[in-house]
Amino acid sequence: MPNRLLAPEGAPASVVEFEHSGATLIAESFGSGEHTFVLLHGIGMGRSVYLDVVQRLRGRVIAVDLPGFGEAPEPERTLTMERHADLVAAYLRHADERDVIVIGHSMGSQIAAELAARHPSLVRGVVLAGPTVNSAQRSIRAQATYLLRDLLGERPIVLWRGAREYLRGGPHLLRKMRATIVHEPEKAYARMRCPTLVLRGENDPLAPMSWCREIIDAVPGAQLEVIPDHGHGTLISDSGPAARLIQSFAERT
Repeated sequence: MPNRLLAPEGAPASVVEFEHSGATLIAESFGSGEHTFVLLHGIGMGRSVYLDVVQRLRGRVIAVDLPGFGEAPEPERTLTMERHADLVAAYLRHADERDVIVIGHSMGSQIAAELAARHPSLVRGVVLAGPTVNSAQRSIRAQATYLLRDLLGERPIVLWRGAREYLRGGPHLLRKMRATIVHEPEKAYARMRCPTLVLRGENDPLAPMSWCREIIDAVPGAQLEVIPDHGHGTLISDSGPAARLIQSFAERT
């Protein structure tokens, strides 16, 4: 059984391993409240990285380790963003979860968009935090350059947690990055109809303002919020501003 990683000491929590179509995810859920948040992590990450934002959200939180990340076992073949979304949807149906607010960070934003586009009955709203991949720079070299630039300005805790999770991501990380980069999230954005919040750290090179504006134009009624003095890891450390914006979005949705 996977470990509890996010729930505060003394808080009721459950951790489940869910398999569907040859891929397995880990879901840790805890808390209660009017809103249910589903947190989807970025490339090379896992649910444990998001301790700060998870503990700030008021409501029920379901934090996921996607296949081959965190504690989730490596799948037989690398999943596309669409297959990731279908796996998360299968878990939500299995757990009888509906009307959720999906928070996708980095790669997770692409999966969140596919989830909302492909399985709209499950999704009440979507938060795209540090959304990737910029349509003007779809190459491993470009994204790696942006990531390095972002890391140079990040807080030490982001560097430590990120390095640990990237090592856990295993030998197939490059293949997983390719699956992220070949995906065209704008096709999913054009099909989304639920309330959507785009969060961008002011100093985030992986989610440039031009790309965020493309998303706003593509998703009907989408909102954009820029968080000052933050980079791509705005959900990982010093997440108070992001958590407040997400909570306010949930109250309005």
